[in-house]
Amino acid sequence: KKIAWPAQLSIGSDGQGNSTEHIKHIMSESMESLIHHFKLVTEGFTVPAGQAYVAVESPRGELGAHVVSSGGTRPYRVHFRDPSFNNLQATAAMSEGSMVADVIAAVASIDPVMGGVDR
Repeated sequence: KKIAWPAQLSIGSDGQGNSTEHIKHIMSESMESLIHHFKLVTEGFTVPAGQAYVAVESPRGELGAHVVSSGGTRPYRVHFRDPSFNNLQATAAMSEGSMVADVIAAVASIDPVMGGVDR
């Protein structure tokens, strides 16, 4: 007997849903798929030469990625534009005419990620 869901499961002579022949078949298919995936990931795929900039809306503002390709399997240059750096530029305008202690509140209202500011 054969069961068509969720895969081609066959019922063995002992009544179990996974016969040894079926398990061997699954393992050979899985191994072929794994080898194909490994080759694709390690060799990479060729990207046409050129550059691209993509902006994505993130919780803190616009996050940008600039990728330059020389036509190989690896990028020539990759740069990420973090929104916290641009948001922190507004601190001077936000703190103008206020006390030094208010600068802490101004910076906290922006909620910058300092790891992205040092780029």
